[in-house]
Amino acid sequence: MPSGLIALLDDVAGIAKLTATSLDDVAAAAGRAGTKAAGVVIDDAAVTPKYVMGLTPDRELPIIWKIAKGSLRNKLLFLLPAALLISAVAPWLLPPLLMLGGAFLCFEAVEKLLEAVQGGHDVAQEVVETHSSAELENQKVSSAIRTDFILSGEIMAISLGTVATEPVWEQALILVVVAILITAGVYGVVGLIVKMDDIGLHLATKKGAGTQALGRALVKAMPVLMAILSVVGTAAMLWVGGGLIVHGLHEFHLDLIPGAIHHVAEGAAHAMPAIGGFLDWLVNAIGGAIVGLVIGGIIVGALHLLPSKKH
Repeated sequence: MPSGLIALLDDVAGIAKLTATSLDDVAAAAGRAGTKAAGVVIDDAAVTPKYVMGLTPDRELPIIWKIAKGSLRNKLLFLLPAALLISAVAPWLLPPLLMLGGAFLCFEAVEKLLEAVQGGHDVAQEVVETHSSAELENQKVSSAIRTDFILSGEIMAISLGTVATEPVWEQALILVVVAILITAGVYGVVGLIVKMDDIGLHLATKKGAGTQALGRALVKAMPVLMAILSVVGTAAMLWVGGGLIVHGLHEFHLDLIPGAIHHVAEGAAHAMPAIGGFLDWLVNAIGGAIVGLVIGGIIVGALHLLPSKKH
């Protein structure tokens, strides 16, 4: 009897150890998936604050909370089942879908670059002037959730591509973890960003020269931070989108461009082994961004320049 109990306890311990190992594997895979999707995550954080522009400060966080719930619903109720279905039934669809998603990111990035060069149109202010507060909130939330659906689709597709070789149950668990953590991270950061000027104004009214100086610095830093986020987000879209296209070309054994980038990256890493890993990433990121710029430029040209010649 004792030996049977000991055997049972050994089995339980073995199962617990296996479960812990599986959870560690899930956490590690979720981390890798989140890192792969970092470019889209950065752009998501950079895009979202514009949807609370023109609203009163007391409505900013409630609106962000509504958008965050919509984002999580997008990921868990729509995109997660679709991703698992593709993985189970037609995994061959994943590389072309990722390439299409990458092309869309490249197109969006080039559009942003053109807007920056030409001077963007202040749609947010126009909406503020022509809608009531309730209509404005509903419109902004709906628009943000639609935009989030596209970005969340990219995040889930990139994450799925990272864990496509894992069992289906593990893919599902990893994608759930990624969806929850990325949503919480993105919209938590967005909440801090949009309230940073309010925090700064509050600190500026407090006693103490140091506290007041910090408050004024936060207020002044807000537009700078938004500009930096916009630049980083655009660059991230280029290198992630271009990287997805390069990876897809490699999957289809079209290795001219992927091989050239890999060769340069490998040479740079060997030339300076102390920072070889960083140089390998940097060259691949730059190579992906160049490909993304070319692909995005071609799409923008096809959609904007060619139709204009007909008129």
